[in-house]
Amino acid sequence: MFRVVDLSSAPEAGLPSPPGVIVGVGSAAEIARGQSWVQAATFTLTEDPCADRRVITADSVPETLAELRKRCEHWPQASGVCDDVLRAVMPDGPALAGVVTESLAYSTLQAGPEFARWLGERGPAVMPEIADPVQAERDGDTLRVTFNRPQRHNAFSTDARAALLEALTVAQLDPSVTGIVLNGNGPSFCSGGDLAEFGTFTDPASAHLGRTRHSPALALDALTARLGRACRAEVHGRVLGSGLEMAAFCGWVEAHQDSLFGLPELGLGLIPGAGGTLSVTRRIGRWRTAYLVLSGHTIGVDTALSWGLIDATSVGARPITQ
Repeated sequence: MFRVVDLSSAPEAGLPSPPGVIVGVGSAAEIARGQSWVQAATFTLTEDPCADRRVITADSVPETLAELRKRCEHWPQASGVCDDVLRAVMPDGPALAGVVTESLAYSTLQAGPEFARWLGERGPAVMPEIADPVQAERDGDTLRVTFNRPQRHNAFSTDARAALLEALTVAQLDPSVTGIVLNGNGPSFCSGGDLAEFGTFTDPASAHLGRTRHSPALALDALTARLGRACRAEVHGRVLGSGLEMAAFCGWVEAHQDSLFGLPELGLGLIPGAGGTLSVTRRIGRWRTAYLVLSGHTIGVDTALSWGLIDATSVGARPITQ
């Protein structure tokens, strides 16, 4: 279900209730008057400058609505589940509850027809073997953890997840580690999950248990709670999907000027599955998180900085392939 609420004529009572994607539209003045509708909506669109984190400024509201409607009609289950999860996850609550909620929904979609359709359209795929997908190096009291699949823009794989979790677990157990730096070799920080690996899970239940019992998201959340801004991500190039989701858990995110951020999972009939419904929402709110997922759009460093998705920008040299 996809509903549009025109704030210029919205009634004072009768707020729409979930489930279903609800998009508000209006001017800055109408948004200021219609706060209850803005709060209830999945997000609100305007063509006016607006700093409200529940609102997205679009070049053309009619064109954006048409695109959103088309995407939500093509992936109705994934878009509806995305809205459900973002409303259910409590950004200020325990990370485990948010990760479990997200993972259960993700597994549900993995067993659904929209993901099956994407798998059929993709066709057979071969997962390449790449040695040392994650490198960990101690530099004094700081642990530098580097994604090392540059040939695939550091696409995140099961072996990369295992290596990342191993490095983060060492840091959790070693009180002498007082800093973590998460970065990536090659042209991108991390372009998200490796699409060649999608569809190889044995069953949705096992996939859920694997995500939640072996979760880099929970390890990063715990390390950030301990280290604060000293647990940081230095990102560049493509910062998409799980790459963005993991970086957002860090206490400080610094981005190179060439960085592009996005959550493309809806195109697979899925939602973010690496903790992003929690980590990204903590930074930019559920409304802008929903926009990133449902629109599939990427944003650059200027928008990411103004939204609070990142904390600083850098203009230094990008990491080189090793």
